[in-house]
Amino acid sequence: MEFNSKSFIKSLTSRPGVYRMLDESGTVIYVGKAANLKKRVGSYFGRTADSPKTRAMVKQIRDIQVTVTRTEGEALLLESNLIKELRPRYNVFFRDDKSYPYLYLNTRHDFPRLSFYRGARGGKGRYFGPFPGAGAARQTLNLTQKLFRLRQCDDTFFRNRSRPCLQYQIKRCSAPCVGYIDIEEYRRDMDNAVLFLEGRNEEVIDALLRPMQEASEKLEFERAAQYRDRIASLRRIQESRHITAPAGESDIIACSIHAGRACVQVFYIRGGRNLGNKSWFPRHNPEETEDAIIGAFLSQHYLDERQERTIPPDIYMSHKPEDAPLLEKVLTEKAGRPVRLRRPGRGSRARWLDMARENADIALRHELSRNAKYAERLDQLRDLLRMEEAVERVECFDISHTGGEATVASCVVFGAEGAIKSDYRRFNIEDITAGDDVAAMRQVIQRRYTRIKKEEGVLPDVILIDGGKGQVGGVREMLAELQLDDLTIMGVAKGPSRKPGLETLVLSDGRHDMRLESTSPVLHLIQEIRDEAHRFAITGHRQRRGRKRNTSPLEGIEGIGSKRRQQLIRHFGGLQGIERAGIEDLAKVSGINKNLARKIYDTFHNQ
Repeated sequence: MEFNSKSFIKSLTSRPGVYRMLDESGTVIYVGKAANLKKRVGSYFGRTADSPKTRAMVKQIRDIQVTVTRTEGEALLLESNLIKELRPRYNVFFRDDKSYPYLYLNTRHDFPRLSFYRGARGGKGRYFGPFPGAGAARQTLNLTQKLFRLRQCDDTFFRNRSRPCLQYQIKRCSAPCVGYIDIEEYRRDMDNAVLFLEGRNEEVIDALLRPMQEASEKLEFERAAQYRDRIASLRRIQESRHITAPAGESDIIACSIHAGRACVQVFYIRGGRNLGNKSWFPRHNPEETEDAIIGAFLSQHYLDERQERTIPPDIYMSHKPEDAPLLEKVLTEKAGRPVRLRRPGRGSRARWLDMARENADIALRHELSRNAKYAERLDQLRDLLRMEEAVERVECFDISHTGGEATVASCVVFGAEGAIKSDYRRFNIEDITAGDDVAAMRQVIQRRYTRIKKEEGVLPDVILIDGGKGQVGGVREMLAELQLDDLTIMGVAKGPSRKPGLETLVLSDGRHDMRLESTSPVLHLIQEIRDEAHRFAITGHRQRRGRKRNTSPLEGIEGIGSKRRQQLIRHFGGLQGIERAGIEDLAKVSGINKNLARKIYDTFHNQ
């Protein structure tokens, strides 16, 4: 049934509000706001509706629903929330994270904990952020731990320690749990960490110079060297910032459009310190302009009432939306203080805006050239795991051995572009009970992520394990010890017949195990990554086993050189004869005494 626009508009109010356009099936295809509903809705059906997008949309309208509000500002807030909820086809839509990560310093403890945090900021303590993503937050957390060694473990773990944990061994914690540092000194470290997170590096350096000099005067050179190394690290951090961030707090937003796709790039400046940047690729119509896309971003990003998001006092933009004055007014009301939307003309802010534009262009080119197959399936994996951020990096581990011999673990890495083979790694597993896959998995996880933490490497968004509940449980425990228990873990357990398509997915977050349809694109992605990890592990295992079997056990025995090896082989006719010989028989060979004979015997029989 055709929509009677004339009759509808005639009865429409002139008050501000929100309108929702519905198609034949009752689906909302567009949501808009208006200061005057009668004029705004009427414009779609007049002669001015000459945009191809508008004409295509108007042809599909079968009904329009309106919600009257008291002010245009209220309409803007309602429009933002409805677009997030309904995701209409013809609106610019930004798929955003449910919450942003912070670093949280819990000050209710004698030895406050600094940790990665998401959620409502209602706890007693300090919150630092928001960070554009988990990677930026973890990088800052790791750097802060490296410099000031604040504890990251939870209170239960802290109370039940009788000796320092792995974090102390890799110099990321000062071990207050076992009294290696007193409250006063820990508080000094905490105060310096707060200054560092606020971007006040010079004050931190000044605060560290005095105790360094005092320790030196007391001939406590080891403590003085620790302070010296911290100061040197802070100096390097300052030198690595080629462009000084604008003072205070601000967000810098740039938009780039190419080939019908758009990218919005945001740099987050807090305390004069760049916390990182993030890209969004909205769903939009090809005819949308940069002004319109930035306007949609501002309302959806900052005005979502379901999220607790910091609004900085200054927002610098590459393009100014048409309703900027209204947006500025509503943002000011929500923040409870003045918020200014600006387009800088010169100075450091203009340089930062140029950098944001350049990053938006680069990110958009990368997005357009990405392998769409992997990008789409990684998005589906994110939905399956109910993750708040995009899945950009998956690491998968597998164990390979023959009856416990020559155990090798593999780590393969996949991103939006597919396999990242330069990041593949193999690990020779030692010092475990032969055939204990759980212990092997714990060892490779410890070695892999201890090194990443030490070297400040890139952590994955998802860890896949070729195994079931035992392996997943072992990995979860090891990651908890490494203070990385916020990483998402999934086990891939083979079905009873080991037939592809019957895998059970074992999750570490307490949810029930799940099984996907054999035609599921997400399952195909998981299988592909799992199979690649298996291929890489078994290749390494075969190489190691071949080297081991081609190497004489005699070569590893101290005191047995090439001449004695030849004498033993000639005397017993080969390795099998040596293996069958007793200690007394071995000692009869020229140059072999009783002690050496026992070493030879133990080498063969311990294996």
